[in-house]
Amino acid sequence: MAASTTAPAEAQHTNAHIDPAAQVADAGFVPVQTRSERPHSYDPDDFGAPTGREVNWKHTPIAQLTPLFTPAVANEGVTYAFASGEQYLSGPLGIGTAPRGEVFLPEDITAAVAWQGGAEALHVRIPREEEVAEPVFVTVTGAGAEQRADAHIVIEALEHSVATVVLQHKGSASYAQNVEIIVRDGAKLTVVTVQQWEDDAVHAAAHQARVGSDATLKHFVVSFGGGLVRVNPSVELAGSGSEGYLYGLSYADAGQHLESQVYLHHKGPHTTGDVLYKGALQGASAHSVWIGDVLIGPDATGTDSYEANRNLVLTEGARADSIPNLEIETGDIVGAGHASATGRFDDEQLFYLQARGIPEEEARRLVVLGFLTDIVQRLGIPTLEAELLSAIEAELAEVNA
Repeated sequence: MAASTTAPAEAQHTNAHIDPAAQVADAGFVPVQTRSERPHSYDPDDFGAPTGREVNWKHTPIAQLTPLFTPAVANEGVTYAFASGEQYLSGPLGIGTAPRGEVFLPEDITAAVAWQGGAEALHVRIPREEEVAEPVFVTVTGAGAEQRADAHIVIEALEHSVATVVLQHKGSASYAQNVEIIVRDGAKLTVVTVQQWEDDAVHAAAHQARVGSDATLKHFVVSFGGGLVRVNPSVELAGSGSEGYLYGLSYADAGQHLESQVYLHHKGPHTTGDVLYKGALQGASAHSVWIGDVLIGPDATGTDSYEANRNLVLTEGARADSIPNLEIETGDIVGAGHASATGRFDDEQLFYLQARGIPEEEARRLVVLGFLTDIVQRLGIPTLEAELLSAIEAELAEVNA
């Protein structure tokens, strides 16, 4: 579809404060509960600082995010480097330059801050009908936990193109990030974001995508490192026959907070969606949060959708919050469902392995690997799969030490 040459930022600003908790306190209004009803604005001041009572913030340690509530001044906290695929880097996109803003509408303060602070958006553009054989690897490296940075990144796959784009995050920073994903008609795009930050990093990211007719998006969130990592993907299956596959993998250690709030909106007819996030947790105060919202709109006839979250708690003191939500606004669907499960090791699996002579420590290792490898193998990128399996092995070595 044609894009406007200016982002409708001013049109999104409101005079009233749009913090739902403030509305309750000040005017007695019922707070926003569903993802589709959340307010949007390009202006951070319209949101105000979160209090922790808002539905989208109540599981997040707000104090650690405070540096991200105002735009970065120097904005030099991270660097970007292409390990491959630099030829697909297009010119930077300022605010108001298409296709920036064609899809993205900030729905919380950190996304609005990243919009304002990321004055020139990185633009990865896959040409029409081109099939990119090797993944485009972009490494984002933080200069230190005390460094602040904001960014807006646009990944655009033109009609009938095929590509994979990987964002790898390393080092440390206080980083507010937006990723705007546009999948044109007939395109097939895979986007992978890997968080392997140092333990003191703070990373809040909003990924928003629109998928056109007969197009497919595979989206992966892989979070291992960082003190607080919050990556919230939102995908709109806008065109007839569009498909969205949203997968996630996390491994939280002591003191880590790893969070994803997932939104899948079936808007067009005959769309297909699959959401599967898996996480493992170990160590005191290790915390993961997964909130999954699926909306099947009134025109999304013939929809087939399913979402699930599975968590494996490996030690005492770890906590996983898992909240699936499903809204259906049409009765003409193929199927829809959701599931959530959090638990410890399956004693029957351990008994089965130990009964065959496998020591308990090795049996536990095999169970965890089998649980998490399911997501890793869906990537289809051998080098990255090997790297992540090694990272899982390293985590398991710590819990068994």
